Amino acid sequence: MKKILSIALILMLMTLPLASYAGAVETVPAAAEEETAEQIEYDHDHLVVGNTTPFSGQFFTNMWGGVTSDLDVQKLIHGYNLVAWRSDIGGAYDIDPTVVSGFVATQSRVTGDRTYTFEIYNDLKYSDGTKITAWDYAFSWLISMAPQVAELGGNVRPMEYLEGYADYVNGRVPYLAGIRVLDNTTIAITVDKAYLPFFYQMALLDCVPYPISVIAPGCSVADDGRGIYLKGPFTADLLRSTLLDETNGYCSHPSVTSGPYVLTSFDGSTAEFELNRYYKGNKDGIRPIIRRLTYKTVANESMLDEFKAGNVTLLNKVMNADVLNQLVPMVEQQGQFASSSYGRTGMSYISFSCERPAVSSLAVRQAVAMCVDKDSFVTATVGDYGQRADGYYGIGQWMYTLVNAEDGYPVEEPNAENGMTQAEHDKALADWAALNMDDVPVYAFDPQGAAGLLESDGWTLNRNGESFDAAKDDVRCKEINGEVVPLELKLICPEESKVADKLEQNFGAHLAKAGIGLTIEEQPMSKLLNSFYRRGERDADMIYIASNFGIVFDPAGNFRPDDANAVNMSNFSAINDSKLYKLAVDMRQTEAGDLLAYCQKWVKFQQRFQEVVPAIPLYSGMYYDFYPSVLQNYDINANATWGEAIVEASMGNP
Repeated sequence: MKKILSIALILMLMTLPLASYAGAVETVPAAAEEETAEQIEYDHDHLVVGNTTPFSGQFFTNMWGGVTSDLDVQKLIHGYNLVAWRSDIGGAYDIDPTVVSGFVATQSRVTGDRTYTFEIYNDLKYSDGTKITAWDYAFSWLISMAPQVAELGGNVRPMEYLEGYADYVNGRVPYLAGIRVLDNTTIAITVDKAYLPFFYQMALLDCVPYPISVIAPGCSVADDGRGIYLKGPFTADLLRSTLLDETNGYCSHPSVTSGPYVLTSFDGSTAEFELNRYYKGNKDGIRPIIRRLTYKTVANESMLDEFKAGNVTLLNKVMNADVLNQLVPMVEQQGQFASSSYGRTGMSYISFSCERPAVSSLAVRQAVAMCVDKDSFVTATVGDYGQRADGYYGIGQWMYTLVNAEDGYPVEEPNAENGMTQAEHDKALADWAALNMDDVPVYAFDPQGAAGLLESDGWTLNRNGESFDAAKDDVRCKEINGEVVPLELKLICPEESKVADKLEQNFGAHLAKAGIGLTIEEQPMSKLLNSFYRRGERDADMIYIASNFGIVFDPAGNFRPDDANAVNMSNFSAINDSKLYKLAVDMRQTEAGDLLAYCQKWVKFQQRFQEVVPAIPLYSGMYYDFYPSVLQNYDINANATWGEAIVEASMGNP
């Protein structure tokens, strides 16, 4: 099942990023053909982890954006989720038995709403020793949807699935009826019938506790019998000081947390952690052993030397072809190192800013997509360790592996226990076999065809308003509202990725052949993310970025038409297409466990995504983690991030 088998972000996002698990392969170190030049002595109480993705410092939530490195930190320092991910096909969640002592789900015969009631253990504590109660979970729900967060530029969570959500967020009532705190250890969550069925139904209950005494001192959560609400001076100014302060704010320097480790320092590129002595354990009741962690940003150019010298113990999510071409043989030949590989649940892509005049045109977006020499770009960027993507997916997602029949179909053989007949079995196999991505549009590399598409869209003039001549004119133009507008686009990319030259060679040069001008600008990741997450008006028509999808693949919020013209919302491409949105909604409204129906809807969603091109997918691929053989029980394949996998790992002789 692991082979068949991710986030969040997120956009949080947004666009929430997670590590992926499908297609996992572990390389067992072979007996050394020759002795290593020097055996490294590792400190068994200290693990140093390196990743090429720079931190953005969002260690609280993804409400102000975030990258995969931030998510890793979140998993290290925030714990005691009501539900825990089950590492099998379908991305299912179960109740976390370390947190929840009692659970019951009921459905109203009158309204059809479904209520989940949790009783939590009374021995849960934060890292400072203070008790965690049901009120802490209630606060987490409330701050996630608070208008004060939106006022500070954060992306609030649209929780339409909660009973009474619309009345609460629109100010019609002062309480959130969908969540009740019945006592200090009991909380009830009611899901509106309009949101049912939901394929990832238990994921709707995803919640970790946050300390109101630190984030909103002087405030409290109350429930007078109708639902929860906030009391006290809960203002944007208060949150600005407690959350966003660059030195002590909870977003980048969370002081009181609930996970297996506590953050002790962060300087922008390196984060230090120590064991949380009050941590009770993960879903299996296991507490971490390794006492100290260092998590830092490493460069592709230097990571190999740092790893060979023992300065980095664990290299996480390696994709660079030059590095892999050296590390993979080293692991195979020397007994001192090991590796794990796993399919990425995300992709690298070029996101359009569809609110911008030129790329608001579907024909322009399609023409631009035809000017990417995608295969050459993939080879230049990740070599044989990646593959082109032609849809909104990562090759590590379970839907992708099932639709492409990489590990067979999830159809049981008929037997007395499942009651399946042979005819039903054969039909299920036939339905799965009929499922494919043949009808998902693929934009072949064709600059001449792109030019013809632009002609049909009216881009037929030069800068002087005369007929465009490809032999002498630089860019195509179009008369819009009486003005001759040149088709000149701006693309921004992370300066840390060193990808600008590859984009120019495999994209910009070909756009010019079609009569499109392109300016490529490198920006620090933090600045680029502000544009991507639409934290204000933006001047970039396209953004080169990489995102990992969460375990719960519910992209509806990223394509909501009502948010197309609004900043600080999760429709980051600003695409306004009601059909794409409806297909995303239909996908999530699949009965839990019906894998075939979900995958069928997933394919239809992919078809529409490619038709309207809110982004140009470039590539997905394999991630590799490298580590010494003295790191034991490190199972990245059964966990969402290395931050979760490290809880059960230890440093010692094999």
